Amino acid sequence: MSVYDTLKERGFIEQCTHEDEIRAILENEQAAFYIGFDATADSLHVGHFIQIMVMKHMQNAGHIPIALLGGGTTMVGDPSGRTDMRKMLTPEDIAHNTKKFEAMFAKYIDFSNGNAIMANNADWLLDLNYIDFLRDIGPYFSVNRMLAADAYKSRMAEGLTFLEFNYMIMQAYDFYVLHEKHNCKIQLGGSDQWSNIIAGVELIRRKKSQDAYGMTFTLLVNSEGNKMGKTASGAVWLDPEKTSPYELYQYWRNVGDSEVENCLALLTFIPMEEVRELGSLEGEMINAAKERLAFEVTKLVHGQESAEAAQKTAKDIFGLTGESSDMPSATLDAGIIGSDVASLLVACGLASSKSEARRLIEQGGIRINSEKAADPAQIVQPKDFEQGYAILQKGKRVFIRALLKA
Repeated sequence: MSVYDTLKERGFIEQCTHEDEIRAILENEQAAFYIGFDATADSLHVGHFIQIMVMKHMQNAGHIPIALLGGGTTMVGDPSGRTDMRKMLTPEDIAHNTKKFEAMFAKYIDFSNGNAIMANNADWLLDLNYIDFLRDIGPYFSVNRMLAADAYKSRMAEGLTFLEFNYMIMQAYDFYVLHEKHNCKIQLGGSDQWSNIIAGVELIRRKKSQDAYGMTFTLLVNSEGNKMGKTASGAVWLDPEKTSPYELYQYWRNVGDSEVENCLALLTFIPMEEVRELGSLEGEMINAAKERLAFEVTKLVHGQESAEAAQKTAKDIFGLTGESSDMPSATLDAGIIGSDVASLLVACGLASSKSEARRLIEQGGIRINSEKAADPAQIVQPKDFEQGYAILQKGKRVFIRALLKA
């Protein structure tokens, strides 16, 4: 089976500019391809892991991934799918974030002996001569077509800035440069990048009269169509300092029953026959599939040892011992004593607001040291911390150890 067929079978592929040609290239050539990653934070997150999995499948099939860090494009900010303008980061922050990304990619992709390429578009974007760039690239872009692109639609209502309007041209130019430098023939990206990818394909085809191709893959969404990878406390990160291996494990352990098969297909290397078997389990048996999903993803992200430790922590907690040192913790000011339980939940990150905390308590979803919290106005007592900490539980499978500052 070719890597194209593998990606298709596992549900990655959303759209292609030239399906037959792309399939032929991936079956008969060693192709260089690229995926871009803007450095908007100091860690990759779960949403990026789909892209990493695509790169791994492609590299395992003998193709050459180019991980393009957006040291230049992050200075502008991608407007795709947004209703507001992205926060502008300082050059120092962007440089810091790209360094972090470099280290993280090295965990997942083999960059030795030319097997993959790490590039940074700051190397060619930051020193461009504006007039020369406009004269060289500008004639190949129609403003009318750009304004009709999905990448800009959601920003039009609030007012698309000229800064953001340049993003599509910059991304297209990235593809052009990588085509020149590394014979990169294919740009890959999430389905929200379709308009930007087409712009790069057309720039190369019109300006160089050479072949270029684009392919998008599915975004990771739940059964309601919402992007996965968010919790009440924020994004699910791949950096263990930001999201612990246990928290990552628990995130995947808690996915909906209907999402298990899709997540196993996209986020693991488990053979598809077994993926379908696991996804078909029902009732209590589906929990075994969720545990397998959680273990395999945590192993890929953090390694076998961390995955085993996270799995053990989960079993310890759900065995009601509550003693695992790997349990997520929050250190609180001693002033939390005497406040209401709703405030305690917000302080620990188990609720984003007091209104959400009150709703969780009223629905019976909160326990403190195994005792159900029945009243949002219940006062936090010193006895709740008599072991030196309090174990807070939200629902069946979210636990946190609350500590008091010394």
